[in-house]
Amino acid sequence: MNLAFRDIRHKLGRFVLTSLGLSMLLGVVVTMAGIYRGQTADALALLQATRADVWIVEAGSHGPFAEASRIPGDTREIVARMDGVSEAGSLTLQTVQLVQGDRRLRLQIIGYEPGRPGGPATLIAGREITSNRYEIIVDRQTGLLPGEALKLGRRTFTVVGLTSGIVTLSGDSVVYLTLADAQQVQFDLAPPAARREQARGAARGSTDLVNAVVARVSANIPASLIAAEISRWKHLSALTAAEQETLLTRTVIERASRQIGLFMTVLTLVSAVIIALIVYTLTLDKTRDIATLKMIGAPDRTIIGLIVQQALLMGVSGFIIGTAFVYAFRGVFPRRIEMLPADIAGLFVVVVLVCLAASALGVRVAVKVDPARALAG
Repeated sequence: MNLAFRDIRHKLGRFVLTSLGLSMLLGVVVTMAGIYRGQTADALALLQATRADVWIVEAGSHGPFAEASRIPGDTREIVARMDGVSEAGSLTLQTVQLVQGDRRLRLQIIGYEPGRPGGPATLIAGREITSNRYEIIVDRQTGLLPGEALKLGRRTFTVVGLTSGIVTLSGDSVVYLTLADAQQVQFDLAPPAARREQARGAARGSTDLVNAVVARVSANIPASLIAAEISRWKHLSALTAAEQETLLTRTVIERASRQIGLFMTVLTLVSAVIIALIVYTLTLDKTRDIATLKMIGAPDRTIIGLIVQQALLMGVSGFIIGTAFVYAFRGVFPRRIEMLPADIAGLFVVVVLVCLAASALGVRVAVKVDPARALAG
């Protein structure tokens, strides 16, 4: 006979409500873990989609994600001629905010050279950019479809393809233009502004500027060797893909990651306190039953097992319900939620340990119950 199950059946309503309440709290813990993984995935999405081995940026900077970077457009030719470099392409990055219909869109424009590294890795709909001007590839998060028009600056672009999952650090959608179109959007002034600058006598500088050059190296050649050679001889900064990944995950989003970790720790401690109080309250409610068990000769391990099993059942059922809830509704969250099996398994172990620790208070009360209490009126 399992006393824990019999006690739960006797007070099923309270057990169910308690498990549902815990499931909401533990679901938030699972969500925080998913947000952390999603934030990391967002930070690396563009980096991985580019599939570059080396990123060449302005000397002394860690751009283009962590810092501003501007280098001459002919840098690509310099890099492409180096021994060990198989391909190179120029990139520009610019963030814009605009109104499309009744929606506000915040986009990061990536200007790239079609046929060279830097463009979208895969498309889920439509086609690649084939025209030199006024075609755009967007992420499906924008809600745009192939054939629709999008106005950027003073030009209107036609959507020709869709990507999926390529976003910025902050979750904004990434769109792709040809390098010439992106430079025009970035540097082209509205007529009133252009006339004002002309009246001031301001000299118009070169617009053949890019934010980074990405390179792919030949097989069997270390990317770090090419990066070191560029940094040493070309008066530029060069970072390997691994260095960019480390920079993004350990520097750019480090503060946000630590904040999420702090929230997870606090919520886990709150869960432990709530489970401990619930188990303690349930134990106080059945002190007379425990005293009766002791009087008829039930060993302490049976009574301890009753309390520990109830704590585990509440915690585990709450964790399963909460996790299922997050899985079911993760698509409606405004930010990406990544649920890794290893994270779920780790959190499950933490919940079990928390339940065992939280049951200690109830066990302490049960062990001290006097068997004579069973005879009290």
